[in-house]
Amino acid sequence: MKRRALPVAALAVTAALLLTACGSGDDKSSDNDKPAGAGQAVESPKESAEQSGTPAGNKPDGVDLSLPKDMNLVFDWDKPKDKNEAAAMNDAASYLRAIYRGVDKRTTKDAAVTTYATGDGLRYANTQIDAWIDGGWTATGTLRHYDATTRSTTDGKSVEVAFCTDSGKFYGKEIKTKKVLKTKPSLEDFDYFKIVMVKFPTSTDLWQASKVFVETAAEKCR
Repeated sequence: MKRRALPVAALAVTAALLLTACGSGDDKSSDNDKPAGAGQAVESPKESAEQSGTPAGNKPDGVDLSLPKDMNLVFDWDKPKDKNEAAAMNDAASYLRAIYRGVDKRTTKDAAVTTYATGDGLRYANTQIDAWIDGGWTATGTLRHYDATTRSTTDGKSVEVAFCTDSGKFYGKEIKTKKVLKTKPSLEDFDYFKIVMVKFPTSTDLWQASKVFVETAAEKCR
């Protein structure tokens, strides 16, 4: 069976509900966090799209976010004008890279994961990484992120980063056999994410993923 990281629980969250979740420590991500299958056929990303493999030197905290050459995360989205929202969006991308770095390194203890995640965001990341490890898979191919939007809470301490993903060319690969697991293209390739990013109290630059909501098989992303 083909596997894909990150598509998790089918959890439709209204905008009002999610902004209520921003800044609140009581709301929980779904307990059905698990990798899902993926399909094929993906639109080619724009040349300006940000890709994976960011050198550690490009991050003010020096955290290594590098990924294998065959594990390509593309962030095809525009930078917000608001400084905080731009920083939160950038670190949301770092959070996603950190998860796949954990998949590649076969550990939830990598510095990138613990740097860019907290609370339910850390639980989500650990659940995803552990599922890939337990299944004996790594990932290969291109995972595209697009149609991103951001909005902040009134106190400016939380930012919701919402976006679509297309995993049509992103596959699971058995570590022992090196076999790439593929399925036919389908609606299951498309998911809609909302990640609540919170500013790290002692840093002006670092934002951490505190909550993750996912609508799987999202028609609006196709």
